[in-house]
Amino acid sequence: MKSLQGVVLFLCSLFPVLTAAQDLPGVQLETVSSEDIVQEVTLNGTVNALRVSGMSAAVAGLLDEVRVETGDRVDRGDVLVELDDELVTWELAAARAEAEEARSRLEEARRRLREARSVGAGRNIAATEVSARESEVAASEATLARLEAARRQVEVRAGRHRVTAPFDGVVSQRSRDLGEWVTPGDQLLTLVDTDNLRLDFQVPQSFYKRIDDNSRLLVQDDQALSSATIDVLVPVNDPQSRTFLLRAIKPESVKLLPGMSVQAVLRVTTGERGLTVSRDAINRYPEGRTTVWIAEPGDEDTWTVSEKRVRLGTGFEGRVEVTSGLESDQQVVVRGNESLSEGISVRIAERESR
Repeated sequence: MKSLQGVVLFLCSLFPVLTAAQDLPGVQLETVSSEDIVQEVTLNGTVNALRVSGMSAAVAGLLDEVRVETGDRVDRGDVLVELDDELVTWELAAARAEAEEARSRLEEARRRLREARSVGAGRNIAATEVSARESEVAASEATLARLEAARRQVEVRAGRHRVTAPFDGVVSQRSRDLGEWVTPGDQLLTLVDTDNLRLDFQVPQSFYKRIDDNSRLLVQDDQALSSATIDVLVPVNDPQSRTFLLRAIKPESVKLLPGMSVQAVLRVTTGERGLTVSRDAINRYPEGRTTVWIAEPGDEDTWTVSEKRVRLGTGFEGRVEVTSGLESDQQVVVRGNESLSEGISVRIAERESR
């Protein structure tokens, strides 16, 4: 009976301790770590189409048909406009007829030559006649070649009365209408490739040598950041703004159109290592002071916190470099640090390891 009373008294003595531990503020801790320091720069750029073509005809003529309107999407090879080709059609028919006539004359010349050779030169036919027929075949072959070349030339000219799309795209502007006389070089419409877009940013010249395979470009997409592939760095410096051109490929997930503005964050490594903490660990005060709460192990799974003033460096990817005030492997409070006071005890609500 006395032993039972002792157990009850012992449990009763533990209850206030457990209750007190549960009433302590709950925090989350993070270990101060050493890692590569990354520098970030915010960029403002423009979305540009990789290909923009002012379409024009290769020959002069009367605009006979316009098959597209502004805003139409076309595929490569689609006919966009046609010129009046009635005259060139008749020229082509005449060229084809002349080529056929020359081909028939060549066949006849070859038949006559075969006949002469089968009889035998010097026996039933003079050798000079055989030579003459050989010359006739050669001349007919040359005539056919000349007329075939002329026919192909007219065919090419006839084909150029149609303007086709050189790539998939959208018609952004139409400059001419039916019945107008156009000459080579006159812009008929503008075709824009809206599928292959490039993001152009002017970057401070100090970053040129520091961009490498580990650098990242993150494009702003509403509230999210999407990774973009850096396509090319143009090594031509703008002497006024002291910047160079960085061109990136648009991420598939980001919806952009040519001419739109775009924001991005460029992250490059500095080549240095330093101590970093989460941004959530930083406390900023109106007078400019910045601090963190350091947690030291206490009794009964509790921790004691103390505020430490720190000096900050570069911020990147939700983390901040601490240049002074902390040491590696110290524990800092990243959650629940809003209402702490010097020297109080806290409990671990959820510990995050890095």
